[in-house]
Amino acid sequence: MTQLPRQPREIEAESFRRIEAQAGAHGLAPEVWAVVRRMIHTTADFDYLNIARVHYKAVAAGGASLRAGRTVVTDTRMLLAGIRKRLERLGVDGLCFIDEPMVAQEAHTRGITRAAAAMERAAPLLAGGIAAIGNAPTALFRLLELIKEGAAPPALIVGLPVGLVGAAEAKEALLHQDIPYITAAGPKGGSAVAAAVINALAITALEI
Repeated sequence: MTQLPRQPREIEAESFRRIEAQAGAHGLAPEVWAVVRRMIHTTADFDYLNIARVHYKAVAAGGASLRAGRTVVTDTRMLLAGIRKRLERLGVDGLCFIDEPMVAQEAHTRGITRAAAAMERAAPLLAGGIAAIGNAPTALFRLLELIKEGAAPPALIVGLPVGLVGAAEAKEALLHQDIPYITAAGPKGGSAVAAAVINALAITALEI
């Protein structure tokens, strides 16, 4: 019987070894592969080799934003929990407004999702920072609308909403923006994948 690793670092190293072996000659630049590899590691889904979309300035822009201590705003508490430790090591504030009573009231009054209202609340804090969306397509749609309306854009949008209604369309809209992005074609995504992307960027930022 094969002896499997039991320590966290050993397990991670073996996971990455297996990913490298199965991915083979993927042709991605090292800095892009560091991100996509984490997406695969989190999901055990090699489809991210084909569906990941990484703007050519995304990794550099995200790393610079983190090293400068700019704010990261997420659309879910789960996503924020998944990145908090590394953000703290970088001295970066991570924020999520989804549970704020004022956000809930605004969403109810106007008949919009809390995710969209939370993104409106976050918009003034996002200039030069990172928007990380791993759940709600409406959050990504609203963020893009706010930027079109004149809001200062973030340095990077990690747009990975998940689901069969609106997720693929929101991510397709992101691909047409003149803003660095990391996303994936189609309905796949999720808070865990978005957290993996931020963590990949943070690890690189901590090593520099």
